[in-house]
Amino acid sequence: MLALLLVLALLAIALWLLPSPRVTGLLLGRIGASLGLELSVGGTSEYRLRGTPTLVLRDVVAREPGASTPLFRASRVFLSLPWSTLRARGAVLDATRLELEGPVVDLPALQHWLATRPPTKEKRLPGFRDGLRIRDGRLTGDGWRIDDIAIDAQRFQPSMRFDARVRGRYVAAPLSVPFDLSVSLARPDALPQQRATGLGIAGTLTVEHGRDWRMPATLALSAPLRIADIVQLAPARIGLVARYEAGSTRVPFALGVRGPLRFGDAIVLAPATLALHGRAAPGTDLVPALRAQVILAWQQRLVLQLRGTIAQWPSAWPALPAPLDASHAPLPFALDYAGRVDFSDPATLALSREATHFDARFRLPDVVAWTDAAEHGSPLPPLDGRLVTPRLDIGGVRLDGIEMDVHDDDTGTVDGQ
Repeated sequence: MLALLLVLALLAIALWLLPSPRVTGLLLGRIGASLGLELSVGGTSEYRLRGTPTLVLRDVVAREPGASTPLFRASRVFLSLPWSTLRARGAVLDATRLELEGPVVDLPALQHWLATRPPTKEKRLPGFRDGLRIRDGRLTGDGWRIDDIAIDAQRFQPSMRFDARVRGRYVAAPLSVPFDLSVSLARPDALPQQRATGLGIAGTLTVEHGRDWRMPATLALSAPLRIADIVQLAPARIGLVARYEAGSTRVPFALGVRGPLRFGDAIVLAPATLALHGRAAPGTDLVPALRAQVILAWQQRLVLQLRGTIAQWPSAWPALPAPLDASHAPLPFALDYAGRVDFSDPATLALSREATHFDARFRLPDVVAWTDAAEHGSPLPPLDGRLVTPRLDIGGVRLDGIEMDVHDDDTGTVDGQ
């Protein structure tokens, strides 16, 4: 996107200096050849020289020669420049304001073009004294996209803090995530130099899985940001206050994560620390208080590993039999998941306390549905598991050397010895 701002600024300066339609066509060809791009401008361009010079371009398209997909297009580009920039003939890239309507950026096509560009020592960003405005934008990736992008910023000066409001909707079917965020960047001019600069994000988002479930949340993120071959937030500090909603089920919780976050061919968070606790009324909280080390990777599918301890057995979970219920020691656990991002594939969970061990295999949506209907359905959660414990007291009878298998079926079968 930064490279596209430079292209637009240079194109605008050139069109101002030589606005003749015939010369404009030749100029677009020369600029495009120098950049390795085919550039076209449709419709009627408008420019004004009185006061602050302004230029309006319509149906702007940029693509690599022979490529079927443009790396950038926009229905309208509005750019205003001070006279000092025009007189400098490209040596200065300071602008007054930029407005884009209907911009579409194809990320794979943009990355392919950037990979063909020769390295350069001079990496400048244009400034926009009166800010920038984007409406109806779209960023398209491999299997995902961000629709309805809207960005408002009162000022963009590369050497000064940048503040903007960013809205849009991330879509990776069947998931969609509408968001409304405030974004702050300490020094934008650090990014072209591949240096780290402070990033802050705060606002709201909602994770939606079709009509099955949704999770409205408030997000706070802070991190040093560095962009090289990949985007790195290291370390990222993420706070999330959210509520899982499915049918009549409402599960509020708070989540905190700290660790390096990387965006490249995949999204990777590792190694990181995680803290989770519920926010429901005492005695009704289904979310355990836990701390864990986390490894997360997401490309075509999600891979998640958690290793940590649950502070205590939640009172809203099925009660433990004696003598397991007498202990208040933390429970070490291990959770592993690999599958679709909606957690609809099987996950495994291992719990232990002293000589007692429980291993289970389950699907999270089934367990959540069971909690919603627990009063009317099976007293056992829908999972396959194995419990090994030296002793259980059931109905006044002491059982020693227990090995018990739990199977997920309509009858809630339990096999033991």
